[in-house]
Amino acid sequence: MEGYFIKNVKIITRNSIIAGRGVIVKNGKIASICDENRAETSCSVIDGNGMYLSPGFIDLHNHGNNGADAMDATYEALDTMSKFHIKNGVTGFLATTLTSSRENTLKAITNAVDFMGGKYNGASQVLGLYLEGPYFSQIKKGAQPAEYIADIDIDELSGYIEAGKGCIKILALAPELEKSADAVRFLTEKGITVAAGHTNATYAEAMDGINNGITEATHLYNGMRALSHKEPGVLAACLLDRRVCCEMICDGIHVHPATMKIAVKMKGRDNIALITDSLRGNGLPDGEYMDDGRMVIVKNNQVRLEDGTLAGSTLTLNRAVKNMVEKVGVSLCDAVYMASYNPAKQIGKADKKGSIDVGKDADLVIFDGGVNVKTVLVGGKIVYKC
Repeated sequence: MEGYFIKNVKIITRNSIIAGRGVIVKNGKIASICDENRAETSCSVIDGNGMYLSPGFIDLHNHGNNGADAMDATYEALDTMSKFHIKNGVTGFLATTLTSSRENTLKAITNAVDFMGGKYNGASQVLGLYLEGPYFSQIKKGAQPAEYIADIDIDELSGYIEAGKGCIKILALAPELEKSADAVRFLTEKGITVAAGHTNATYAEAMDGINNGITEATHLYNGMRALSHKEPGVLAACLLDRRVCCEMICDGIHVHPATMKIAVKMKGRDNIALITDSLRGNGLPDGEYMDDGRMVIVKNNQVRLEDGTLAGSTLTLNRAVKNMVEKVGVSLCDAVYMASYNPAKQIGKADKKGSIDVGKDADLVIFDGGVNVKTVLVGGKIVYKC
C-alpha cells in the first residue's frame, strides 16, 4: 500500500489540539489532514489509540548520549546518537561541538558533513552542526575547556565554514569579545544563526551584539552574566529583545521552574527553543565517565565535572516537553511548539519541518499522555515503534 493514514489521534497543530481528524502521509510528506472516518483504501492504517500525534522534535543543542559524542568524530558516534534520539521523539538534531582544538573541531565538522551526505541510517536525522565555541568568556566558561577558549579569528571561522559545506547552522560566541561585531556580521551573511553564549557581556555589549545580528541565546540563564538591577547584563537583553530566541534546558536542575516561568512570560511561546544540551553520559548508568579527556560524574540525572560544575544534562526532549507542562504550566500545544517549530525556525527549516502542515516532511511522533513515545515516522516511514 502507498503511504499511511494515521487516525484515532489528537493532532497537535501549531495553535491547537484537534480530535476527529486524521493525517494522510504519502511520498514522505504530509498529504492531507482530513476527517478520520474517510476511507483511504490506498494507505496502510496507523491507529493512534487515542494518543497524541505531534510534529517530530528537533534538538538544536546536543553533544552526545549513550556513550557517544559529536567530538568523537566518527560515523559510529553520530549513528549511536541518532538511534538514541529517535526513541525520544527527536526526528532531527544538530551535532554540537565542544570548545576544543582547531584540529579536533575540524574533524567533528568534517565527520558530520560526511554523515549527512551518506546513506540514511533509519533514525533521527542530523540536520546540521552547532559550533559551541571556542570564542567565549573565560569567566563564564562553565564546563568548556579553558585551555581552548580563544579570541575571535575570522580566518579560523572561514576555515570552519568552508569545512562545513553549508551544514553549520548555529555558532555561539561571547558578544563582548573584540571582533565580535565583525564575526556576527560575517556569519549572518553566510546564513548562520549566531547565539550569545558563555558570555559575561554587559547589557550594552549584548544589545550591540543583537543589533549586529545575534538572534539566539545559548542555554538561557546558564553560562551568562546574571541579572542585576544596576547592570542587567546579557540575560536582560536576551529576555527583553523579541529578536532573540532563547534556548532553555528544562530539566529543573539547570533552570528552576520559577525562572522558566519568567522566561515564558517574557519571551512568549514564539521565542523559546527547548534543548537538552546532553552529553555522552545520557542514557548510561550512574558512574564516572571520560568525556573529551575530562572526568564527568553522572548521578541522580545530573552530569558534573569533578569540581561540581554542571556539564550538560541527561535530559531528553520528550521529558523537556513534559516538564514544561507539569513544572511550568504551559499548554501541551505550546510545549511541543517550543520543541519543534521554534527549533526548525532557528535553522531555516520551518518551511519543511516543525509542524503538522500539508506539504511538510512527515516527521511525526505518537506519544501518550505522559509524553512517552510510542511511534516515530521520519520522512513518512516508520523508524521506531514501541
